[in-house]
Amino acid sequence: MKLSKFLPFVFLPLLAQAEPEAVEDRPNIIFLMSDDQCTYSMGCYGNQDVQTPNMDELAADGMIFDLHYVTTAICMGSRANAFTGMYEYKTGCNFVHGDLAADLWAKSYPVLLREAGYLTAFAGKFGIVVDGKGICEEEFDFYGGGKGQTNFQTARNPSMKKYASKYPHSTLSYGAFGRDVIRDSVAKKKPFCLSISFKAPHRPTTPDPKFDHVYEGKKFQKPANYGRRYGEHLAPQSKQGRQYPRFEEWGYDKKYDEVMAVYNQQIYAIDVALGMIREELKRQGVEKNTVVIYTSDNGFICGSHGYGSKVLPMEESSRVPLIIYDPRSETAGKKIRCQQLTGNIDFAPTILELAGLEPTENMDGQSLLPLLKKPKEGGHEILALMNTFPPAPTTCMSIVSGPYKYTYWWFENEEMKPTEELFHLGDDPMELTNLATMKGQEKVMEEMRAKYDQQLGHWKNEAVKGNDYQKYITLFDRTLPAAAKVELQKPKSKKKKRKEK
Repeated sequence: MKLSKFLPFVFLPLLAQAEPEAVEDRPNIIFLMSDDQCTYSMGCYGNQDVQTPNMDELAADGMIFDLHYVTTAICMGSRANAFTGMYEYKTGCNFVHGDLAADLWAKSYPVLLREAGYLTAFAGKFGIVVDGKGICEEEFDFYGGGKGQTNFQTARNPSMKKYASKYPHSTLSYGAFGRDVIRDSVAKKKPFCLSISFKAPHRPTTPDPKFDHVYEGKKFQKPANYGRRYGEHLAPQSKQGRQYPRFEEWGYDKKYDEVMAVYNQQIYAIDVALGMIREELKRQGVEKNTVVIYTSDNGFICGSHGYGSKVLPMEESSRVPLIIYDPRSETAGKKIRCQQLTGNIDFAPTILELAGLEPTENMDGQSLLPLLKKPKEGGHEILALMNTFPPAPTTCMSIVSGPYKYTYWWFENEEMKPTEELFHLGDDPMELTNLATMKGQEKVMEEMRAKYDQQLGHWKNEAVKGNDYQKYITLFDRTLPAAAKVELQKPKSKKKKRKEK
């Protein structure tokens, strides 16, 4: 549903001589993305051990989305999803696979909004590389982005050096960047789209020492599914990647409070930066015409089930925070939580609709704006979650539909056979009981397998031809025998691909 008061892009050229107010009716848009932030790192998602006052205030002003998933739970792939509104197998962009094609970038929300007259700004971890354009410094009116993982030291991020003396840690420097963009855009009397991708709380853990006092000596309550004994029922394939040993390597087993204090301290700094940005909106008098979206590129498995890191389809890594505050919405300020299924492929069509633009035909996502009006209607019937990051045993596809999540782990060798997982997320949000082999679940399993097959069919019909995505059509096919998949497990190309650090 389109908002009728927004002016369609096709009419903008005819308004070139019109009064500025005709363009200024379009809202400003702020899209904030943290890196590796799980839902239980925020007070508004129920954690009483953390301090996130600005995030909580944004949630109270706007709407919390409780069933929001990243369709790819790793940095590069997830950011390509957000920019383009497409599933990973259509972007062709992720670590060990390849970069984003220039023609797909041309249909991304930053490019389309700039063409429509918005001032566009980006700061932080760009996260992807676009063929022929790199990290797209020339594609924005204001730029503070960087290559790869960027750096927590502001002075080591070339585009952000001017903030280094006052904000030596990068997190607050992005808050300062946001303030400058807001002020300069208002002075130019043009709508703006500000996108900031914080490096925090991504490892290596480097919190701003300015906030050392916040969690000093703090004891954190462990989640109900914490520890190895709550991961015994999970697929053996999920234990073959680096996520399993990182439970011990990163100290979740013996130094939980210390590790979580550092993790949450990094998020506290993001909260402060969010406050800086919202204060500037009020100072410039544009807070009532600015939509703020806050999310993360993926979650983080902080000891749940005895794992660490991300990538895997479990709730802690694939379900992430999402808050949207549109001050013009009738639901604003009513502290409403949306329980409909949404995904990171929805950001691009949402931002386009806010600007009065139509989503491009290639987008898999859908606008979230109707949910701000009617939070109990809409969302996705089915959402696919996927992992194509090595090693081979941990690659898989899942689907979320209704209260259920189904995963097919295809990998097979002498020690393990293909495994199915089925969780009822409504009754079992901690994923403690695998229903896949239980009596009485046959009908549900049949329905979820059919939905899984449907999503794999989309992959077959729409996946890019290159970047090693075609093989997963066979690997993820639950009806094929292991013999049909043996050759596809062998690497085909020695072409250098980007690796996650």
